[in-house]
Amino acid sequence: MDRNAWLKPFPITSVCREDLRGILSDNEIARLDDIDMQAIAEKMADAYCESVFWIDLPIVTEYVLENKVKQEAGS
Repeated sequence: MDRNAWLKPFPITSVCREDLRGILSDNEIARLDDIDMQAIAEKMADAYCESVFWIDLPIVTEYVLENKVKQEAGS
């Protein structure tokens, strides 16, 4: 596998204005432009990476690999 394949990013999640319902009023959400939403998304990515990302990554990866082995064994 070449270097570019190793560096290819795979999006994890996103945030949209609908996600903000329940924590902000519709008027407050309407005040947020795309630049604000991008800032929220970046802060959320930072928060995720600083808290559970590195804890969850090996757990989820092991789960996926185990399922792959099971599927290959059943083939």
